Amino acid sequence: MNDDLLRFRAEFPILERSTYMISNSLGAMPRGVYDSVHSYCDVWANRGVRAWEEKWWMMAVEVGDELGAIMNAPPGTVSLQLNVTSCQAVIASCFDFKGKRNKIVYSDMNFPSVMYFWEGQRSRGARVHMVPTDDGVHVSTQRLLEAIDEDTLLVPISHVVFRSSYIKDVKAIVEKAHKVGALVVLDCFQSMGNVPVDVQALNVDFCVGGVLKWLCGGAGTSYLYVRPDLAKKLEPGFTGWFAHENPFNFEIGASKYGEQPFRFMQGTSNVPGFYTALPGLKIIREAGVENIRAKSKKMTTRLIELADQRGWKVNAPRDPELRGGTVAIDMPNAYDVCQELLRRDVLVDFRPKAGVRFSPHFYNKMEEIDLAIQTVDEILSKMGVAAGAR
Repeated sequence: MNDDLLRFRAEFPILERSTYMISNSLGAMPRGVYDSVHSYCDVWANRGVRAWEEKWWMMAVEVGDELGAIMNAPPGTVSLQLNVTSCQAVIASCFDFKGKRNKIVYSDMNFPSVMYFWEGQRSRGARVHMVPTDDGVHVSTQRLLEAIDEDTLLVPISHVVFRSSYIKDVKAIVEKAHKVGALVVLDCFQSMGNVPVDVQALNVDFCVGGVLKWLCGGAGTSYLYVRPDLAKKLEPGFTGWFAHENPFNFEIGASKYGEQPFRFMQGTSNVPGFYTALPGLKIIREAGVENIRAKSKKMTTRLIELADQRGWKVNAPRDPELRGGTVAIDMPNAYDVCQELLRRDVLVDFRPKAGVRFSPHFYNKMEEIDLAIQTVDEILSKMGVAAGAR
């Protein structure tokens, strides 16, 4: 099979010594990060404090716009944060939960850190409504829509569910939320870089995520998009000197909010994280998310075929249009199998109620899909588990 995306494979050193199928947790590091981090050190070493005015201050805009280009966000609308939980905190700080419209609607398939944060807002007066899953794979869109009413303030949802890779019907959720005056917080951590995201077409109010997974950008850099017309009306309580319209005046008292993207930032930025993020973002843009998505569907389909042949339970949507880049397979002794795969440099992970998660990315070869499952066969055989056992 002619696979043009494999031209990028040499840019990821770890692929030379492992079968890397854990991009849903941490993307492979691009070779260019070495030079990028060295550049950070050179600027600091040679320019000292002048690095802020000459380079570092505006890097937040540069990296934000790189991210914005991938999600079709207008320039200057993406601020950078430390993590997705911080993004939720910035959003929550813009609102008062003491009035009638104080309801938060989310699903129990959200990433737990996000749940923990919104549950914590009960102390501020928030009423939290959690919509449960029936099968551990899908989230009922109808039940979510029914829960969103005139009392709803915010609807924090995952675009792609981390356990099952299920892709939510974002358009339907946004349409219902806006109809009743609620706002949607879309978590794209498990989609950006693997599944196309267009914040303008989806008409989402907020979009959050991070670069360390499918965007191959390392830890410590997350993003917060705020719909431009909405951004002008919001005044986050979780703020800092970067958000001030005149930060270097060091004015006393309340903040005077600047424009996006700084409006939603706080204190001093994680500049080293910006340097580690840029090489991966540039590769993703060059590769093209549409191309990555097409290959991803083929690879995940092959994983499901191989699991079905062995009678293993697949905790992922069967329809490739409803499935992100991960296939969770609950084979016998799944946790122990995962540990042995890691020892053999087949890099995957295990999640309770899901199984072993296989997450190939654009830099993987199709043959690696078969190799990974064949390795599971060998491990189970040594464990004395017959093929097709559940």
